[in-house]
Amino acid sequence: MTESAALLPSGLRDTLPPEAEHEAEVTAHLLASFRQNGYRQVSPPLVEFEASLLTGPGAAMTDKTFRLVDPASQRTLAVRADMTPQISRIAATRLSRWPRPLRLSYNGTVLRVTGDQLRPDRQFRQAGIEIIGSDSVAADAEAIVISVEALTDLGVAGLTVDLSLPLLAPAIVPALTERGALSSELREALNRKDQASIQRLTGDASPLLLAIMATAGPADEALRQLHALNLPAAAREVLAPAETLLPLLAASLPDLEVTLDPVEHRGFEYHSGISFSLFARGLHGELGRGGRYWATAPGAAGETATGATLYLDMVMRALEPSPKTNRLFIPAGTPADERRQRQSEGWWTVAGLTSIGDLASEAKRLGCNYYWRDGAAVAVT
Repeated sequence: MTESAALLPSGLRDTLPPEAEHEAEVTAHLLASFRQNGYRQVSPPLVEFEASLLTGPGAAMTDKTFRLVDPASQRTLAVRADMTPQISRIAATRLSRWPRPLRLSYNGTVLRVTGDQLRPDRQFRQAGIEIIGSDSVAADAEAIVISVEALTDLGVAGLTVDLSLPLLAPAIVPALTERGALSSELREALNRKDQASIQRLTGDASPLLLAIMATAGPADEALRQLHALNLPAAAREVLAPAETLLPLLAASLPDLEVTLDPVEHRGFEYHSGISFSLFARGLHGELGRGGRYWATAPGAAGETATGATLYLDMVMRALEPSPKTNRLFIPAGTPADERRQRQSEGWWTVAGLTSIGDLASEAKRLGCNYYWRDGAAVAVT
């Protein structure tokens, strides 16, 4: 049996007009917003050597990464599953002498081994920003504020930010940081809010962990409840950045709803400090994710960094469909200056290649809602 030429692997799809055009416009808007805030754009390759791509923050993406053998070098290559590790490598190597804090932006397609229920697509586009070389909480606030402002300018309504403290639970139960089965099982139990499993796995520490888990909610109230608990000194140190962050967010985005889930770990495997997810009311799934991490590359010492990555497939779901464009059919033989003039006025033009008698029918056939006749645009009826 012959397979259809249109058949694609599971989780991969063609993006067609007008969706592809709308996605390009949205991406351009985000990048322009990042540039206006001082972020210099970089563009890393889709494929890198496995040894460099899957080190540092990239190690957390090992299970999500496709691999292949390079016919030229006979070395194993990896297809990026996330762009932040690549930005980390660029900062630590090619841009190591640039002044800090280093602000970089990016966009590109990533590919993952599997999708999930909220995002079945395995290939999708990311756009984001990274601030490298600053340990100030102001950098964390900037990553959130710029992301929220860019999405708001696009027309995304009802934005909320959910903060997470990936290092809080490990400060209570050191076994959580180990690489054994217990660590993986306990992380999953915390993400599921599975009280029975948490009690079974943590024993005497479970009452405190369950009390921490119960504080999830509006960030101000959650921090107040966390302070009322008998936390060890290491855990209280983890809270300090969040306490500094909230007033900074309120000063820039007073209407932003900020929540805190102190034990959430899903998706924050390589984060080493306060982290966050971006949501929009009524939309299932994250618009983006970010937080503090350690930016490094093989042979480089590394430095602290923070940033935000937006998922274009989810951002598109949060937006209204692209408004219908005014497409103008230009008959064959129309002078080029005339066509360029119409384009300068905002028209999308489609030029005829041969002489056509019925301009209205030809314009309609080619998806145009106007045609040019006798020096004027005529609506297709």
